[in-house]
Amino acid sequence: MKPDRHPQARHYIAQLAAAGRYSFASSDAREALGVSADAAKLALNRLARQKMVASPARGFYVVIPPEYRSLGCLPADQFIPELMRRKGQSYYAGLLSAAQYHGAAHHRPQEFQVMLPKARRPIHCGKVRVVFIVRKRIKDVPVQNFNMPRGVILVSTPEATAVDLVGYHYHVGGLDPVTTTLSELAEQIDPQKLVTAARTAPVPWAQRLGYLLERAGAPEKAAALRMFVKDAARETVPLLPGASKEDAQRAAECKLLINTEVEPEL
Repeated sequence: MKPDRHPQARHYIAQLAAAGRYSFASSDAREALGVSADAAKLALNRLARQKMVASPARGFYVVIPPEYRSLGCLPADQFIPELMRRKGQSYYAGLLSAAQYHGAAHHRPQEFQVMLPKARRPIHCGKVRVVFIVRKRIKDVPVQNFNMPRGVILVSTPEATAVDLVGYHYHVGGLDPVTTTLSELAEQIDPQKLVTAARTAPVPWAQRLGYLLERAGAPEKAAALRMFVKDAARETVPLLPGASKEDAQRAAECKLLINTEVEPEL
């Protein structure tokens, strides 16, 4: 059997896993191993080829337990919180990824969707894909904690998820998937909390959301939102931005021009 040229590195990650730690910085490994940066990189690269570790971001590594070796990385929700903590960035899991935590699983995202205050390149780690979407006023967005096997992740509340889905409909496949997801989220949506979430976003998002909740079969969830729109909306906007407004019907309560057909997929 070929001898292990870097037994210390294997021992180091085994110790981390035994202590319940599944992520580390390259500088942490270099210090623990007492070697040069080049030697530490060589050792970690060898472990990466064996799918024992992976590097989702520069200088940031995760330990891959046996059950995730075929994935080639930890699942995104098991390393994103620690990565964001190390970067000192506000974040939350949003859109379809957030909807899954709240029981809306009709549309399973192919990429884990994370909201950030500024742009960041996507992550490709083994079979794991993470996309980052810029969200203004991110610190005002209502979020909640979800316990994960290796920590806690921040996720937008059902109400904030509903608002974001409408505002970022182009990230989730269009207004039909949005309406389908809203029909699944509706049971968990609190009408007053929905208004609170809507205040963190442009008013047109609320105008469109009120109509789409009706299309999703949950008009009662939009009652308080309609009152908010009545007071806050200054102009009538199209349901689908950028589409033709010719022959569009007017939805007076939502101050909306219905310029496209919307059908939930359930």
